[in-house]
Parts: sequence; structure tokens; C-alpha cells
Amino acid sequence: MAAPTPPRKRPARKTATATSKAPRTPKGKAKYPYFNRELSWLAFNRRVLDLAASPTQPLLERLKFLSIVSSNLDEFFEIRVAGLVQQVESGVIEVGLDGLGPKEQLRRIHSITGSLVSDQYACWHQQLVPEMKKEGIVFKTRDELTRKEKLWLAKYFEQEVYPVLTPMAIDPAHPFPQLVNKSLNILVSLKEPRTRRHPPKMAIVPVPRILPRVVHIDPKDKGPQTYIFLSDVIKLHYDQLFPGFKVLGAWAFRITRNSDLYIDEEEVENLLKQIEEELHKLRKGDPVRLEIENEVDDAMLHQLTKAIDLPSDFIVRIDGPINLMRLMSVYGMIERPDLKDASFQPNIPADLSQPDKLFANIRQADFLLHHPYDSFNPVVDFLREAGRDPQVFAIKQTLYRTSGDSPIIEALKQASENGKQVTALVELKARFDEANNIQWARELEEVGVHVVYGLVGLKTHCKCCLVVRREADGLRRYVHLGTGNYNPKTARLYTDLSYFTAKEHITSEVADLFNTLTGFSRSPHFKNLLVAPFNLHSGMQALIQRETRNAKAGKPARIIAKTNSLIEKETIDNLYAASQAGVKIELIVRGICGLVPGVKGLSENITVRSILGRYLEHSRIYYFENAGGKPEIFLGSADWMPRNFFRRIECVFPVEDDELRREITEDILTAFLKDSTATLLQANGAYRPQPGSKNAPAYSSQQDFMLQADERRSHNERIQRENSQHQTD
Repeated sequence: MAAPTPPRKRPARKTATATSKAPRTPKGKAKYPYFNRELSWLAFNRRVLDLAASPTQPLLERLKFLSIVSSNLDEFFEIRVAGLVQQVESGVIEVGLDGLGPKEQLRRIHSITGSLVSDQYACWHQQLVPEMKKEGIVFKTRDELTRKEKLWLAKYFEQEVYPVLTPMAIDPAHPFPQLVNKSLNILVSLKEPRTRRHPPKMAIVPVPRILPRVVHIDPKDKGPQTYIFLSDVIKLHYDQLFPGFKVLGAWAFRITRNSDLYIDEEEVENLLKQIEEELHKLRKGDPVRLEIENEVDDAMLHQLTKAIDLPSDFIVRIDGPINLMRLMSVYGMIERPDLKDASFQPNIPADLSQPDKLFANIRQADFLLHHPYDSFNPVVDFLREAGRDPQVFAIKQTLYRTSGDSPIIEALKQASENGKQVTALVELKARFDEANNIQWARELEEVGVHVVYGLVGLKTHCKCCLVVRREADGLRRYVHLGTGNYNPKTARLYTDLSYFTAKEHITSEVADLFNTLTGFSRSPHFKNLLVAPFNLHSGMQALIQRETRNAKAGKPARIIAKTNSLIEKETIDNLYAASQAGVKIELIVRGICGLVPGVKGLSENITVRSILGRYLEHSRIYYFENAGGKPEIFLGSADWMPRNFFRRIECVFPVEDDELRREITEDILTAFLKDSTATLLQANGAYRPQPGSKNAPAYSSQQDFMLQADERRSHNERIQRENSQHQTD
């Protein structure tokens, strides 16, 4: 058995940037500069890798960030790279707003992802593995195993692994198998001992997904926690899979396939059934990437790539275990609180802590929750209480993504069984959640919920819930609007905002939005809400342009926008124009950004910062100064991207309550803008720490929000204890 190749020295770091050189100030008819969408996204994933390499993060949190890098790259290749490949194959030569065509984008993507993956595995080999070993968490290769460990693994292989493996020979009688997207496989080179002149034979061992990819060796052992990757366990025992043959080599690999779902809704009679059929096809989509261990025999690799029809540019040689995303399971297996982020318990505002008083309290005042610092429980309670309240007779709900054991789904089902009229807008085309949403749709229909799928050609991405209640003074509507999905699990991991109101001018328009989604209205009128694809884009442009006019008139002008992505050309151009007019523009963009900041004469008044940390920044907040009068503040589900403006149903809503507005401006936005952990986007596409952040005391907005939530929770608990004591006395 050949010894594994030792880890390579860490190469000089190549920063993923969105342009190859700093843009120049446009003159005359010169084009404005823009960053490429795909390269900007890769720069974002580089920042995630930076967290994995950062000693300021707890060790096992770094392990988690390293796995997220792999997960992000999977989706990037499945969707974005696959789309570019299709454009090239179709002969598309049109360039994007940044001037790059599909071929040039692919060339740059392969270069940058090669550097990114190399640095990812350098982080694994040179930082995380040695540091975990110091903490008694040991990852071993098969050549590092002790005799005792080999004996334990032999029994494990015989009992748990061998029975479910199916070795597949590749020859004229056994064609190359159809390998499932992102599945783990072992490529094996075999030699018949009696046939010296014949070339080696190729075999494939598909590894069932039911098997854990990381094996805890002898968990009962009192020594260090020792782990090994499943691929090494299989290669350790490959002689049992091919008796009578000499195994020349074995190498783990996985194929990433095109996973973009295409449905022509205009031609489909049953959308749910058609999507189910397409999901089966996606498992066998065209390959767009091959990850394989770097010691692979060249002749075997040639046979493999020929069998799957994949160009050499799409081969990624891996110096280590295939698919580091599997390390996420290790994070859950290891009970070491000292190596993880400290546990955090979210706060529940006192006025929203008693479900039976929710409607009465919301009728009196609007409420804002900042997740995960504020609990998601009041949102679930809102639906549960609506389902059992005898005065409620209708509930309408949008569902884009939710959790596997969703209390939201259960609340809707219970409401329907209690005789309420329940309507659910289920988005069947929510990427990678299509199968889950089909299941929810069927479960809801079985108990009498009216399930609809929104408007043809548009994804329903807005986060809305409407409750209609009969009260003494007539019918009253109650609404929950949010920036994030109705998913209690991600509400503990993503930062989002939830808004409760009973204000008639808002709730009536939410009712109109639901009627638009369930009916045939194509030109609804919204005065207070900004709803895509109807008035969101034009409304946002008007707000930006108003700030531009105010700046030119010498009035106060400022824009603060927090979003996940900014890539829509007209929005960027209007921001450039606003900057040139003197508007101070502060953008907080977590991921993709096509706007080039800091260009003299064009965007020198624009800063772009990205905040990455314990929680995924997901809230969208839009602030417009409004000439020093009452600033306008909007929250919602929409990023500044073409898909959000034109191809989705989105809902962006105003915040009018003075106390909630103060909280957003003075607490939330101010914290983001002074966060010293944020990185600033440069004119050349690189991200740099904020000037002076190394010398100043570290300040994390997320850490501050947690501290504030702890204080509020402690205060509420103290009040409850005092009230309880008072009642006892």
C-alpha cells in the first residue's frame, strides 16, 4: 500500500476579487465599472474561509466554517457554474454588466476556485488537524492507525459497511453506472494476476448515503477521540471487495451535477407533479465538477473523465478527504462546549410572552423582533393561537422554506382541523427544498388547507402571515411580516427581523397581496407596501433618486442599505449618481456586490462592508434620510437583485412606529456600521479590515446584540419573579 502524499506547503494566498484591476473613473461615454457576480460570490466564500483560519474563532466553530466553504462551493457549481456551461454550449457570447462573457467567467472561476480549495485543505492539514490533536480530537489516515484501531475498524467494516456496498466492474458487459449527484464513490484499479499484458481494469464502489462519512473509532475508549473518514475505512479493506484481483490503487471521488430546475409553467397542467418528475432527473444532471484524490493514477482518471464526458478544466484534485462538508457532523458529535461558541438563550419580549394576549397586545402597538437575539416563539405562538382562538376564522400564510418538523405546518394543519379557513401559498420551486415543499403541500391539502402555488413564472419569496379575527367592533386583521423564512431552526442561526401589526393601512394591503397571489390580478395597487414585481423596483429607484435631488439642493441626504446581495444594474447606476451628487451611502452587503465603491468622481461617497460571524446576516433594511425630516425605513424579503425585483413576489414594508424606528436606526444600524469585525470592499474587489480596527477595541455587533438580549431576558425574568412573589404575599 502506497503511503499517502504529505500535505503540500501552503501556497501564496490569492485573494478572490471581482475585477482583475482597479477600475478607472469613467469619462465621457466610458462605461461604469461593475464587479462580476460570480467572482464577487467567490470573494464572499473566501471570507468564510478566513473565519475557518481565524484563531479568534473557537476551534470547532472554525471546523464548521470550513465545512460551510465546501457546502457553498457545491451550490455554486450546481447552479452558477452549470448555468455558465450551458451558455457556452449554446453559443451564448453576450457579456454581463461587468463585460465578461461565459467563457472568460469560467476561466477565472476555475483559477480562483483552485486557489480557494488549495487554501481550504491547507487550513485543514496545517491548522485544524494539529490544533484539534492538542485538544484530544484526532483525525487519522489509514497509515496512522494502531493495531488496536485496525481491529476495531475491521469489525466495524464487516458489520456496518460491507453488507451495503456493491462493487461495480466496468467492462463491455458492465457499463459505467449512473452516479448520483454529490455521492461518494471509490475508483479502483484492478489487475488479474494471471494476465500480465492486459491493462488494469476499472471498478467503481458507490458508497450509500446511509453510511456516516466520518467514523468515530471505538467511542468507548477513554483516550483521545479518534476519527477517520469512511473512504479510508473502505480502502483499508478493499481486498474483501475484489477477491482474486490485485488492487493497484483506490481513490475517493464525487461528481457534482447540474441541479438547476427548469419548468415551463405556462405548459404545465400539474405543477406539483411536474416538479416531482424533474427532481428525479436532477440526480442525473450533466456533470460540472469532478473532485478526486490527487494521487489518482492518470490512466484511471482518463478513463473516468471519458466515461462521464467531463473536460479536464472541471477536474479538482483534492489533497485530503473528499467533501469537507461532512465535518459538520463532527461538530455535532463532539461534546466540547469549551471549543464552541458559548450557548445563547434568546429573549422573549414580555408583551409577546403570553400567547392568549398576543392579539390584544398587537392591537395596541406594533412589535419588532430581532432574531436570533429575540426568540422566534412568538411567531409560532401567533399561528397556534390563531388556530385555536374561536374569534379567528381565516389564516393566510406564505411558505418558502421551513424546517423538517415544522411547528408552522402543524399549526396550520391544526387550524384547518379546528374549522378555520386556511390558505397556504407554498413555493414549490424553492431551490433545494422542492421535495420538502411538495411534502408540506400534500400534508396540508389532506387536512383541508387551500394550497396554492402563487403566480405563474414568479417565485413567492415574501414572508407574510395574515389572520382575520372577528371582534366586538367588527373584523380586524393581524399581520406578521418578516425578512426571513418561517423556519424555527434557521431563526436560531440567521439574523432576521419580524414585524407584527394590526394597522389597517398595512393589513389591508397584505390582504390585497394574498388576493393577488390566489387570484388573477396582475396589476394590483399598493400605496404603503413595495411589492415585486409590481412597484418594488420603481419605488426603490424613486427613493434613491429623491436622496440625489435632496443632496443637489443642499439638503441632508443619506442612504443605508443592508442586504444580502446587490447586483441590479439600474440600482447600482442610481447609487453612483447619488454618490456623485454628494449623498452619503453606507451599504452593508453580506455576499455578492456588483457596485465598485471608492472610485473618485463616481462612488467616493459609497462604502460597502460585509459582516460575517456566528450568525448568517440575513435581514434586509433600507434607510432613506428624507431631507432631514422623518427618515423612511423599510424592511423586507428582497435583495437588490434582478430576480428579487422582477422574477419573485417580494414584500418590503415601512416601519412607522417611532420607538421601532429608533431601535432600527440607533441600535441595529449603528451597531452594524461600527462593527470592527466587518471587512470593507475595495475598488479592486478585495476586502480589507476597517482602518484602525487592529488598534481599537474589538467590537462585534452580533456579540453586542447577544449581550443586550441577555440583559433584557434577565430583566424580564426578574420582573416575573417579583410579580410572582407579590401574588404569593
